[in-house]
Amino acid sequence: MKRKVYDLLLKWKNEHQGRNALLIDGARRVGKSFIVEEFAKNEYDSFVFIDFNNVQKQILELFENYLTDLDTFFMYLGLYTGVKLVPRKTLIVFDEVQNYPPARASIKYLVKDGRFDYIETGSLVSINKNVKNITIPSEEVRIKMYPMDFEEFLWALGETSIWELIKFQFEKKRPMGDDMHRKAMTLFRQYLIVGGMPQAVASYVETRDFEKTDTVKRAIISLYRSDIQKYAEGYESKVTSIFDHIPSQLQKHEKKFRLSGLKKGGRMREYETSFFWLEESMVTNHCYGATEPSIGLSLKLDSSALKCYMADTGLLISMAFNEKAIADDSLYKKLMMGKLEINEGMLIENIVAQMLRAAGHKLYFFSNYSTQKEDKMEIDFLIAKATTTSRHNISPIEVKSGTNYTLNSLNKCITKYKNHLATPYVIHTADYAEKNGVCYLPIYMTPLL
Repeated sequence: MKRKVYDLLLKWKNEHQGRNALLIDGARRVGKSFIVEEFAKNEYDSFVFIDFNNVQKQILELFENYLTDLDTFFMYLGLYTGVKLVPRKTLIVFDEVQNYPPARASIKYLVKDGRFDYIETGSLVSINKNVKNITIPSEEVRIKMYPMDFEEFLWALGETSIWELIKFQFEKKRPMGDDMHRKAMTLFRQYLIVGGMPQAVASYVETRDFEKTDTVKRAIISLYRSDIQKYAEGYESKVTSIFDHIPSQLQKHEKKFRLSGLKKGGRMREYETSFFWLEESMVTNHCYGATEPSIGLSLKLDSSALKCYMADTGLLISMAFNEKAIADDSLYKKLMMGKLEINEGMLIENIVAQMLRAAGHKLYFFSNYSTQKEDKMEIDFLIAKATTTSRHNISPIEVKSGTNYTLNSLNKCITKYKNHLATPYVIHTADYAEKNGVCYLPIYMTPLL
């Protein structure tokens, strides 16, 4: 499957010329190993792929015994793997490098040697267990890999022309028109249900069967639960509790995760390590409260106020409807038609968070619980302009899943903070429109912000 991260790999190869290794960080089953292997096959004369989930003892011993004698290290590595190592034309891949931290530490010496290129892939690469007793190499460029975005999903379906039209109309600030908007929304709702995990997308492309695809997604969720038990040492129960409560927390009309739903009298200091674990695993996307919608959002962050979204909305749907009796074709028909008898807003808000994060935005929201009516407001997301100016840097975003809605909070925000704000957006399921200085954006255009 075609992935945008491939272009980042090419850029790294051409610009760094072996002077730095590349670390690809992402959730399990997000497609890291697949895309790196494709890249190695296409862009190098030969490659060595070391999977630290299943690696020969002799190769581990090379790191223990021969890092001070790299001629011998590479001689044995070539013999053990059966690969001819060609200077500047061979890529060496450390897959799931978090399982053997000494290999990551060795990057410093291997890169300095300069003979070969190195890519590492991993999950949870920054938690204490995986960095204990090693020096993190400065010769390492790190990128994050997310589930397939809507454009990549369309590539997989062979629907490339519709995305070109979406981009064109977004740039021209024009509506799609009834027919094309209807088609775009139909494809987008498929993406909402399937999600962006490559195995799930592959299943759907092959079968066009939501139920069969759901089986794939549930297997990934089970893998995540197993990882929690295996890697979240000392706080497995807290991480599991947060993970299990994500659907119910999102179902509520709250602007932050309520710890009282996990434990009566729960405090953030008791759970902050568990939230960090989920964020670092990239299983979730965290959206932090900002105390004001103005430039320097990270300086105004309230770390005690956060929303916890699933990194993949397809997985969220499988978690939310985990009773086998209702996980059938009728559920998906209702989702496709937008007629599910639940708060569909949680799914729409989650996928907007997913798309904004994949597009490179850090996630912030704004809530003001003032007793003064004119100051009380809740804004779903805040994003900053790419280029900072003296005024008008922050775009407030309201997400609406239905057709009948009010914009009380957005209007209050515009009035109170007009000097700070760039274009205000309403992301909804209708076509593109502009009215009274507000841009009404169809949800499938979100990645273009």
